[in-house]
Amino acid sequence: MAARTLRIALIPGDGIGREVIPAGRRILEALPSSFGLKFSFTHLEAGFETFQKQGVALPEKTIEVLKSDCDGALFGAVSSPTVKTEGYSSPIVALRKRLSLYANVRPVKSIRGSTRPVDLVIVRENTEDLYVKEEKTYLAPDGSKIAEAIKRISETASFNIASMAGDIALRRQRVRDAGTGAKSIHSQPLVTITHKSNVLSQTDGLFRETARRALAQSQYQMLGVEEQIVDSMVYKLFRQPEDYDVIVAPNLYGDILSDGAAALVGSLGLVPSANVGKGFVIGEPCHGSAPDIEGKGIANPIATIRSTALMLEFQGEEEAAARIYEAVDANLEEGRLLTPDMGGKATTEEIIEDVCRRL
Repeated sequence: MAARTLRIALIPGDGIGREVIPAGRRILEALPSSFGLKFSFTHLEAGFETFQKQGVALPEKTIEVLKSDCDGALFGAVSSPTVKTEGYSSPIVALRKRLSLYANVRPVKSIRGSTRPVDLVIVRENTEDLYVKEEKTYLAPDGSKIAEAIKRISETASFNIASMAGDIALRRQRVRDAGTGAKSIHSQPLVTITHKSNVLSQTDGLFRETARRALAQSQYQMLGVEEQIVDSMVYKLFRQPEDYDVIVAPNLYGDILSDGAAALVGSLGLVPSANVGKGFVIGEPCHGSAPDIEGKGIANPIATIRSTALMLEFQGEEEAAARIYEAVDANLEEGRLLTPDMGGKATTEEIIEDVCRRL
């Protein structure tokens, strides 16, 4: 059987993105040939430093190459200007819009033996809610200011994101089944719909009803489906994280839950994400550009390595993804080589070499 070749774009961005994105390439190249995968790589530019050099944070050439010549991408990190900068806007936000990446997928997992077992994924709708950025300010009759923002929830976006959450729950189960290590803390794939329909009966009510309808499709019969009001979800997420598998939420709630959940495992340097649309995925570590450690060779590459595996998952290569996850878990569980954010003294290079060896 001929090997499958995946065309992957590497977009380091700013800061430590240039130090960790090469880890993704090396991990892919270290995968055993038995998986039948080959890779070609394209280097593309985006970020604040690109803006300073070219006047745009996301060059049109980057978009064109991604659309025409790539199957997926790895994106590093972006520095944000400390003052308002005319003409600058986030390139990753622009990429999500230009490539119709309607879902932000963020797994959060603790290592085996942790006192607080965590193994969950937050699936955040990426295109609407309050993030449509339609705001206005006007004067009340007494002359005081009133500001309003539009919260937009559509049936189409809600159906799509709930269906993706269902697909992810099933895929996670297949990855668990494909792995050779210890099984997950979850006995059945479960999707938790998060909303505030008790107050926002039309917007969140539509999200809740549509998500329920999406997950009632025949392909999701083996899933468990439940609901949580968002404030209760925050409380239970920190009190009982082991109860959750896949959490699906509108944009704002998903944003808040994602960052909060990262605290459950101790470091953003461990947490991957993927921006996903129909037919394209960008793996993206959740940490920022970390200018305080840039160039020191101590950035944690684990989030990027896990983002690389997540990218493979969405390209249908679940067994290869499982192998990468197992190699990362083995590194963390042994605890011999940890970067400073995890309380150790290991370098970026030492972590990459160790995970490659375990592959």
